[in-house]
Amino acid sequence: MANETTEQMAQMSLGELYTSEKHGSDETGDGTADRPLKTAMQAMRKAGKEPFPTIYVDAKEEGQKYEVIAKSQLKKLTKLWKDECKKIEARLKKEKEDAEKRAKAIEEAKKVVITEDKSLPAPTCIKIRDGKEHRGKRVKIRGWVHRLRRQGKNMMFIVLRDGSGYLQSVLTDQLCQTYEAIILNTESTVTLYGMLQEVPEGKEAPGGHELQVDYWELVGESPAGGAEAEINQLSNPDVQLDKRHLMIRGENCSKVLRLRSILMKAFVDHYTDRGYEWISPPTLVQTQCEGGSTLFDFNFFGEKAYLTQSSQLYLETCIPSFGDVFCIEQSYRAEQSRTRRHLASYTHVEAECPFISFDDLLDRIEDLVCDVVDRVLKHPVGGELMKDLHPEFVAPTRPFLRMPYKDAIQYLKDNGITKEDGTLYEFGEDIPEMPERKMTDKIGRPILLNRFPAGIKAFYMSRCVGEIVGGSMRMHDYQELMDAYKANELDAKPYYWYTDQRRYGTSPHGGYGLGLERFLCWIANRYHIREATLYPRFVGRCTP
Repeated sequence: MANETTEQMAQMSLGELYTSEKHGSDETGDGTADRPLKTAMQAMRKAGKEPFPTIYVDAKEEGQKYEVIAKSQLKKLTKLWKDECKKIEARLKKEKEDAEKRAKAIEEAKKVVITEDKSLPAPTCIKIRDGKEHRGKRVKIRGWVHRLRRQGKNMMFIVLRDGSGYLQSVLTDQLCQTYEAIILNTESTVTLYGMLQEVPEGKEAPGGHELQVDYWELVGESPAGGAEAEINQLSNPDVQLDKRHLMIRGENCSKVLRLRSILMKAFVDHYTDRGYEWISPPTLVQTQCEGGSTLFDFNFFGEKAYLTQSSQLYLETCIPSFGDVFCIEQSYRAEQSRTRRHLASYTHVEAECPFISFDDLLDRIEDLVCDVVDRVLKHPVGGELMKDLHPEFVAPTRPFLRMPYKDAIQYLKDNGITKEDGTLYEFGEDIPEMPERKMTDKIGRPILLNRFPAGIKAFYMSRCVGEIVGGSMRMHDYQELMDAYKANELDAKPYYWYTDQRRYGTSPHGGYGLGLERFLCWIANRYHIREATLYPRFVGRCTP
């Protein structure tokens, strides 16, 4: 047979082949009695040609393992095998003919040469986002082939992507007949020249216009099938993560990450308008913040050091110089978890404020959440992305419900919100995400949980709030902090710089931190936190 696989199989000299529906395998079996194939049809494929070796199947009589296949069954399967061979031959013949046609077309296409018509107006090089301002003009646009559709020999449609938007483009006649046009695939990079025209009434295109291409150049080729040959939305999650660098080219991923960019700017604008100073604390540290069990440690020139869990302690040292301060930095938690809410590395938005009360802290958290959401919704691109990603989103309104921890525990009991094993939450236990979400859904408004028992929060906290946002008033009394070190079995010496904030002009102060990815999941209605970051890092995943 022409089929390479059957030719290889035909070279094997087998006098008999064994099959077993009970314990055989067409994938891993080799046709021996110890490693039988599963089906007689696969045995025929393995033999590759007639006359077949003797084929054995499961014996019907007790005490025997195999018996020769019945003649009637062999005759029936032989007919099916021959039909299959004919189909294979027809397919191979067509593939050969198609390959010859393509080779001929490519040779003909190499003879087609296009040049730019210099009599046309010189093009203006623009980004796709600026298209509306250049309608009716000749432009030059560079980008990636996002979608590609060929219509016969003389027409080709390209949806171009340049990072600022999408542009529908039309190529006709010789522009579609060059060698570059024939080998063009999605994700190839091209430069398109042409007139940008408004689409006729009743028709739709991104931006409301399309490019009538008069000349184009291939900048960089892409493999056959483009990125979709490697990855798509239905691919295995691990495959999607391995190919994350290609996934982010897709519309869904890019929308979420573009919204992330707008969200980060909204945080910066909020803090700038409120008079905060932007600080960049170190991420390589020698003290812990949230607890030793989630610390990443490493050798720092012979000394033990850690990747920071939070920049909060360092922000506190800045408030005597700058007053209200904030940072947007990476934090690291050695979470032994693959849940939809945890990452080993995440973007941490944190702020510290001197001379505030607990109520002031809650007011500032409310202001942050509401103002940042409002900024995103009012952003010309952010608002449209929100409508697309989360059309049912309702912006939070003030005031938020302020619920003490003990009242929250009682609410869970009164409303039958229990643990997975059916038991009730008791005072002194932390309230995880699931019951917090159920409580928020029932109440129907944002909740600031506060006044947690000291034993379930970090050593420096005197009071704590929230879940998307976690914050507290910080201990400003020197002796209280020293007692907290002792109670948490921490050596105070490495924290000398933090302790000094209580010795050199202490002040009441508080602050908070939030995970940007969790905030983004909330406003963009993403189920998994890995969708909200560029390259997720979690247990077992540190690539690409």
